[in-house]
Amino acid sequence: MLKAILILPFNVLITIPLFILYFNGFETIGTKNIFLLFLTPMLFISGLTLMFWTMKLFAQVGKGSPAPWDPINKLITHGPYAYVRNPMLLGVFLFLGGECLLFQSLPLTYYLLTFIGINLIYFPLIEEKGLHKRYGSEYLEYKRNVPRFFPRLTPYLPPQSDKK
Repeated sequence: MLKAILILPFNVLITIPLFILYFNGFETIGTKNIFLLFLTPMLFISGLTLMFWTMKLFAQVGKGSPAPWDPINKLITHGPYAYVRNPMLLGVFLFLGGECLLFQSLPLTYYLLTFIGINLIYFPLIEEKGLHKRYGSEYLEYKRNVPRFFPRLTPYLPPQSDKK
């Protein structure tokens, strides 16, 4: 799990943004912009909460990690997954959005938009096909009922099997 955290989210959230900021410069939010002073920590907190919650579920329930080399062995449909199919990635988007606001960086915003665009292509073409192969009809039912990135208002409740 630690290897997956260091390689994937750390590079996406820390290493690459640091390079972008280092080579392009930045300004931090001014204290006069009260809206951004409120919104920025909310994005960071929301993003971190989703990321840590999903990592915990990956480890405890799925017995794996977000990394492709250590996939989970059980489809998780509760917690944040009851509202959105990709809560980890949504958390990353929110955290990167917080970085964009905090550092007032247009190049960092381009990075966020590019990262979102890549994932909008990657998930339906590759990730979801692999999940369908791994979990079959259970995943298709989940996919039909739970949006990819924009959360539902009510939690998804998987159909109960008729085990007696």
